[in-house]
Amino acid sequence: RTMQAFPDSTSETSSTEQRWAVRALIVDDDVAIRELLCDYLTRFNIQAQGVTDGAQMRQALSDQTFDVVVLDLMLPGEDGLSLCRWLRSTSDIPILMLTARCEPTDRIIGLELGADDYMAKPFEPRE
Repeated sequence: RTMQAFPDSTSETSSTEQRWAVRALIVDDDVAIRELLCDYLTRFNIQAQGVTDGAQMRQALSDQTFDVVVLDLMLPGEDGLSLCRWLRSTSDIPILMLTARCEPTDRIIGLELGADDYMAKPFEPRE
């Protein structure tokens, strides 16, 4: 499916009621990274919601529809690999793994479990 990175202009809504064409769920326990990603994506008209762990991720996914999940590997409780496996078994939503673990083995495992891409921390938001 094609994702548009701009608000849906086919409906008549005020700027405060804009409907977003792309919605991203950011799953990271690091507040600074979560806020950085949400703020950065919003500049490109991508509605981003941040959550801290797997339980909040599952709740957000049951409450709303998202177009992409940015998933940290090292989370409190259930880790990102387990969450990636669960996501892939229930959905074809694109998954971007985001982690400080940069070994080739970590990337390979994440991709084998169904992640679509892998980005190492620290990172440049434009990446």
